[in-house]
Amino acid sequence: MTEYTSLEKIRLAKIEQLRQAGIDPYPTRASRSHTCAGATTAFETAEKAGVEARAVLTGRIRATRPMGKLTFAHIEDGTGKMQLFFRVNELGQERVDFFGDKFDLGDFIQATGLLMRTRTGEVTLLVHDFQMLAKAVSPLPAAKDETREDGTVVRHAALEDPELRARQRYADLAVNPQVRETFRKRAAIIRSLRAFLDGRGFLEVETPILQPLYGGAAARPFTTHHNELDQDVYLRISFELYLKRLLVGNLEKVYELGRDFRNEGVSFKHNPEFTQLEFYWAYADYLQVMELTEQMIAQVAEEVAGSARVPYQGTVLDFTPPWRRLSMRDGILEASGIDIAAHPDAASLLEAIAARHKDKTPDSNATRGKLIDFLLSEFLEPTLVQPTFLYDYPRDISPLAKSKPGDPLTVERFEGYVAGLELCNAFTELNDPLDQEQRFIEMGRDYAADDEEKHPMDEDYLRAMRYGMPPNGGFGMGVDRMVMMLTDNHSIREVLLFPPLRKEDK
Repeated sequence: MTEYTSLEKIRLAKIEQLRQAGIDPYPTRASRSHTCAGATTAFETAEKAGVEARAVLTGRIRATRPMGKLTFAHIEDGTGKMQLFFRVNELGQERVDFFGDKFDLGDFIQATGLLMRTRTGEVTLLVHDFQMLAKAVSPLPAAKDETREDGTVVRHAALEDPELRARQRYADLAVNPQVRETFRKRAAIIRSLRAFLDGRGFLEVETPILQPLYGGAAARPFTTHHNELDQDVYLRISFELYLKRLLVGNLEKVYELGRDFRNEGVSFKHNPEFTQLEFYWAYADYLQVMELTEQMIAQVAEEVAGSARVPYQGTVLDFTPPWRRLSMRDGILEASGIDIAAHPDAASLLEAIAARHKDKTPDSNATRGKLIDFLLSEFLEPTLVQPTFLYDYPRDISPLAKSKPGDPLTVERFEGYVAGLELCNAFTELNDPLDQEQRFIEMGRDYAADDEEKHPMDEDYLRAMRYGMPPNGGFGMGVDRMVMMLTDNHSIREVLLFPPLRKEDK
């Protein structure tokens, strides 16, 4: 049973009083002629024309000021706020008192009346009639003002604890308009990404979320069981292998924008369930994909943030093309002092790291690829603040990318880094089925038998490749991180409506 606070019990009593008076505190129908923003625009137009403007408004009550025969209130809807003016002349004392007695902050109201401007210049609805739309049992956490000894006023948000805000996102959205703006921008970013790719001839497709075999990335999957088929299946960790099957089927430019799932840890930049954009482009290589990527992200920034120069965590990120280009070998050498090309095996590279960086201790059993990834994350990533393409990766950490001509140990791959975070990842995709099979075998050898990030052999994908796959460039981007950057949020939880949380301790 729910345990109600004393304030909630008062509101519950009001609900019962309304029902006894024959008033439904949760009526089935509502009517609205204008939003708050629309009503302001309509009044200003009517004011210029010298005619009256009437409106029916709906919204949540955010403030009230009873003044005997007068009461002022502010309501808020999805477009903004509007002042309501309750006056005895129009409503009678009984109705003005009814509003003051039965309506509380947080309640939803429908108000009908004449739009006017007060002496202070505020556009206001002079209320001729009103009704309850939804009675709030629990009061929303409200901002509080603190007047300090020096006379300054500091506003404290009542809902500012990150854990509580994430757990009660509905309340967070209701009281923090900047949070609502973040998610409006998120939706605009996704629309803009789609429009960019659609405008360049890409076809949006949908591939399975439940897969008999996971692949396309090195990650631990979520596992479930299909009862009818009596087999284990996996939530996808990537769209890649299914999208590239479509290239075999002569769909030359395809993309998917949806959810991936990786059974991994949570951090300010990681979430087990995340939104991914992947596209595959027949007859293109990683250099063409690089150019398309910087054009796409710059255009989205301009459309959503108003400029390709975007403030983020105290700096300004400039997404204007062309972005800086830096080879992985040069970048790691510059950041760590270690030339990975001079250490062709794991033992040699581990020895070099131990000799040069005694305070750093990578896993002594790590593969060469994982040691290179260690150098990248420890030394190079934090330096990549402005948009940068890091390109030409070692083959042993890129099992699906095509080798550079004349250099079998290096593949045509790039990652886009911004603000020290990996934003996107792209390859000139491997389309040789024999080479791909050998890569799968090598990966199986390199990973420990119990390594949950081990990339499994996908026989059906190899069969598809044997029918012939055109040369192509592929791309993947974590959309949540892009939203972080374009909304100036440091944590990924701030751009997810309902991030996963530990079970609440009662």
